[in-house]
Amino acid sequence: MRSLWLIANRASGSNSPAAIEALETCCGDNGFTLERRIAFPDESLPDAAALDAAGIDTLAVYAGDGTVNAAVTGLYGWGGAILVLPGGTMNLLARRLHGDAPAEEIVARAGAGAARRVRPPIARTDYGDALAGLLAGPGTSWYAVREALRDVDIAEMAESAGEALAETTGGSMLRCAEPRLGREDGYPLIEVTPGAWGLQLDAYHAENAGEFLQQGWALLRRQFREGPHDRLGLVDRVAVADLDGRPIGLLIDGEHAQGRPREEFAVAACEVDLLATQNGC
Repeated sequence: MRSLWLIANRASGSNSPAAIEALETCCGDNGFTLERRIAFPDESLPDAAALDAAGIDTLAVYAGDGTVNAAVTGLYGWGGAILVLPGGTMNLLARRLHGDAPAEEIVARAGAGAARRVRPPIARTDYGDALAGLLAGPGTSWYAVREALRDVDIAEMAESAGEALAETTGGSMLRCAEPRLGREDGYPLIEVTPGAWGLQLDAYHAENAGEFLQQGWALLRRQFREGPHDRLGLVDRVAVADLDGRPIGLLIDGEHAQGRPREEFAVAACEVDLLATQNGC
């Protein structure tokens, strides 16, 4: 039996006490001894020293992309391996590592030895690494609407939606400054997705208020890929700039950050081992 610590965030996605309990049972059924469960954010995320002192070489994280990002980047340099499980809304990093497999199937693969340590490419920014991807531009203002929706705050949601629509339709646009790619008049939203061959750039646009509303709704569901967009290609490094010199809004693995009028993103390798059960990361 391999000793395991588990980080679980009940506020992520559809996580429930029953789902977490079922996952714990699954770990025991597949060769793992669950030594400790960490209920984030009520308990702090573990550091490398605590894991090493407890003799733990495998950490499972059952949460959304934001919590996964904090756990993984906080363990850069650790000698163990992290098993990312889909416990959030979109689970973009878990999909990179395991496809659409449910958490129980991923645990079974790992327990059977059918997982490999990998250090997948990530997108590096001055505000932290994006393990699954990042969004930049005025379109990121919809994150406030999403947070209000998560908190079931109808009044705040309505106010934030109005502000986000105004910002997306009338705000300053973002363009790829280096290399010069896409529209010179810019876009309200640029997506940067790390992968095996570099950073994939997709620029989203809308031509009228109806399309902006549709794009906003897609952002709320984190299904922005449904909207009209231009595939700009693959790069190792990109600089984006706000056309009016305004600070650039960022969403790094779904978490908001306020950038400068010009920002650079570069491909890099994750600095701790993750466990993967499929190709494609």
